[in-house]
Amino acid sequence: MTNILFLIVSTSKQLEKIRFVATTHHGLEEVLADELKALGATNIRLEKRAVTFEGDQKLMYKANLCVRTALRILKPLTSFRARHESAFYNKIKKIDWSQYFTLDQTFAIHSVASSDYFTHTKYISQKAKDAIVDQFREKTRKRPSVQIMEPDFRLYIHIINDECNLYWDSSGESLHKRGYRVEHYKAPINEVLAAGMIKLSGWEADSIFIDPMCGSGTILAEAAMIAYNIAPQLHRKYFSFKNWKDFNAELWEEVRQEAIAAERPFKYEILGFDVAFQAVRVAERNLERGNLADKIQLNRKDFERHTPPEIAKGIVIMNPPYGERIETVDYEINGFYAMMGDHMKEAYTNYKVWMISSNKEALKCIGLKPKKKHTLYNGALECKFQCYTMYRGSMKKKATVES
Repeated sequence: MTNILFLIVSTSKQLEKIRFVATTHHGLEEVLADELKALGATNIRLEKRAVTFEGDQKLMYKANLCVRTALRILKPLTSFRARHESAFYNKIKKIDWSQYFTLDQTFAIHSVASSDYFTHTKYISQKAKDAIVDQFREKTRKRPSVQIMEPDFRLYIHIINDECNLYWDSSGESLHKRGYRVEHYKAPINEVLAAGMIKLSGWEADSIFIDPMCGSGTILAEAAMIAYNIAPQLHRKYFSFKNWKDFNAELWEEVRQEAIAAERPFKYEILGFDVAFQAVRVAERNLERGNLADKIQLNRKDFERHTPPEIAKGIVIMNPPYGERIETVDYEINGFYAMMGDHMKEAYTNYKVWMISSNKEALKCIGLKPKKKHTLYNGALECKFQCYTMYRGSMKKKATVES
């Protein structure tokens, strides 16, 4: 994240324009920028795992409610330079924290750093907490409480070398927590990553959607919300900005009603299946919790024995196992990927099949040349997200027909 000028320019008597920061996963910066632009953001700039943009209070509310590929929406507080802990502590302590929150309210601090001067993020958070608490104690002989889960205020500290940037985290909990996924099956994919994959695939809710290895149902849930244009945080109660002194309840309700009015029908099928009974049951319960169960067809099926509907076009997005062995079927990983490639060629004509995996050797066993590929991270794992276009006949014949 490069230097950010914290200029607040008045654009109207009611709402002022602010330069916000939206954080995301590596590889999803352009997708996030497109989402923010569609909401009305201006002066958008791509950063490393983040996008900066200008907007007003209403746009901040809309971004928290509607953007699918953001993790947090940050509002700038201040910035300063410091090269050692005492300077950092003193500059944090000089800020008048009583103008933001009271002794009765709780706070939490999250820090990230890329610096030769500050190398331990937990220590940064601790020093900032000490400075805030000490200021309150000196003025009132009392101290506010730190609360990790759902605090009233979240302070986000980002340090690059000696530049310390402070933000208010308007989101509170990470925006990947939509609320529907309470149960997990093995290693579920992150909701923001799942939404980003769907966006990267180019699917515009204009065809059938299939996830043949649905696990906990995350990709299916994100696909359904995109298909019906359901705001991902529509049922979320907790946002940090609701505790801010300038929270506008009427404006927030206006944003919510606009999002509800923008929902739309979807005329195609969304299909999900998995070889494991437990995965299907977990996915069913998660989709029910998200009020999405009636929008998705779930079944227990083996990928090798499943034949998708014959259609003019469709899309498949899946997150297959990455490991050395497949526990639910009698396959080594390379053989499993080879089977997937064979079955895709045989059964998935007219489908674009997108697959994410960290196992580069196994991906080679698909036996197909990917038409598109992106580098993404599933947690700490570097993955390839690749597209295979399935068709009948040779590519040379297909190109002649299309030309």
